[in-house]
Amino acid sequence: MLYFNFGYDLHMKTTVDIPDKELEDAIKFTKAKTKREAIVGAITDFNCRMRMAELTRYSGTCADLISPQELQAIRRKG
Repeated sequence: MLYFNFGYDLHMKTTVDIPDKELEDAIKFTKAKTKREAIVGAITDFNCRMRMAELTRYSGTCADLISPQELQAIRRKG
């Protein structure tokens, strides 16, 4: 898939009222150096988790994949 940036900044600037304690915890847990880094890290992690959750809806829907038991048997044969 190709993405084109026609001179537009792909960042969104916004003002958000975030509780101080929550932001402090986010900075501590992410080991971020800035508030922005902590927030971007938290959003990135959240989006990743949601993408993985969406993928679980497809679990077991592909008939062409082998089962864990079949994979284990193949590995035992060497």
